[in-house]
Amino acid sequence: MKSVSLISLGCPKNLVDSEVMLGILKKDGYAYSPNPEEAELIVVNTCGFIGPSQEESIDTILEMAEVKKSSVQAGRRKKLVVTGCLVQRYPGELAKEMPEVDLFVGTGEFQKLPELLGATEREVIGRPEYVYDSLTPRVLTTESAMAYVKISEGCDHKCTFCIIPTLRGLARSRPVDDIEREVRSLAAQGVREIVLVSQDSTAYGRDLADPTTLGKLLKRLDDVEGVRWIRVLYTYPKLFDDDLMEVLAHGKRVVPYIDMPLQHISDPVLKTMRRGTREQATRDLIQKLRERIPNLVFRTTFIVGFPGETDEDFEKLNAFMAEGHFDRVGVFRYCREEGTPAAELPNQIPDKVKTQRYRKLMKTQQTVAMRRNQAQVGKTFDVLVEGLSEETDLLLRGRYYGQAPDIDGVVLINDGEAEVGAFHRVEITEAHPYDLVGRIVSPRLDDTATVF
Repeated sequence: MKSVSLISLGCPKNLVDSEVMLGILKKDGYAYSPNPEEAELIVVNTCGFIGPSQEESIDTILEMAEVKKSSVQAGRRKKLVVTGCLVQRYPGELAKEMPEVDLFVGTGEFQKLPELLGATEREVIGRPEYVYDSLTPRVLTTESAMAYVKISEGCDHKCTFCIIPTLRGLARSRPVDDIEREVRSLAAQGVREIVLVSQDSTAYGRDLADPTTLGKLLKRLDDVEGVRWIRVLYTYPKLFDDDLMEVLAHGKRVVPYIDMPLQHISDPVLKTMRRGTREQATRDLIQKLRERIPNLVFRTTFIVGFPGETDEDFEKLNAFMAEGHFDRVGVFRYCREEGTPAAELPNQIPDKVKTQRYRKLMKTQQTVAMRRNQAQVGKTFDVLVEGLSEETDLLLRGRYYGQAPDIDGVVLINDGEAEVGAFHRVEITEAHPYDLVGRIVSPRLDDTATVF
């Protein structure tokens, strides 16, 4: 069989695209190889969102170009294909600067990869309009008990700092029936945690011919047998309705976990960002969520150093963080991205100031996170055991419902035996700012619903 090695960079949404590419190539007769040196085809699925991710993508392409060069010198034929957001963002430029790459494919054309490999074109960009469905071949690359499901593609927001609508197009939702079919198929394969992703999950379904909402989708998925957890990432504050709060509060499988990028709290900054919300509306929403959803775990992200962010704006954000609303927080230093309105704004913030603000905000949240984690000591949670700790083979690692894969901390298990890919009950015995430590207090749990 032909062999392919694929390197996926960036977010979980891009990972789903990578898994679809692997599925399509597998159907065409390719076998997956984890070693690029041994594969006949190397695919790099790039991220082009912000400067650091672009640099990582370019470095990876150049590294794989060296692998290809070494293979050719050894008399072995090898093709190098570059796909994803970086290609969509810089059509023409990459092809000109990287002659060693055989094929560049945009975000709306990767589903045609097998036929493109035999075509004469070296660059196929197109419009970002493609959305996969439940019948599309796919090869899972995540932990055996967990999988991402993309519920929509693209975004209608006009945030001044973001290039995503250019790279991914406007919002295109998948039908509820099709998403349910995919989730049932994954459950039949042994997947126990489904993580729903999109660019804006709360906007889901409003663009369909028969409009629906995220809350209605979750209520449908909440009845899928075999799945234990259903988690949603990338919810935005503007369309967070009562139906969504209801299913987060009382769902059997939908976990009470919110990932809501707020980006800032100061009204002048929010206005310049074009976020469509303001401080008081954000505070009112947070209060309502905390009141209505028992045992809620709340994650958000903020941007520091946005153009025009004054010392007063930043201190307001820092004070807001110190109030302790959030269990998990990601902080990003603003990147001046070509092609976005914010890149042309006056009063750009020096990198030194961005770094100072980043460090101060992270220190503030670390104190909050430690306090919130300490409150978990003595409690018992159902934990999905994922394998050995990345730091030492002496510890197992898992997650309780309040920890999303890859972006949050983990539960480190230092006492007891567990089955990887299974749920076990774990008592929390120790807390750290990001991770928890616990001991196994039950054998493998059956697939009854988790008590949140």
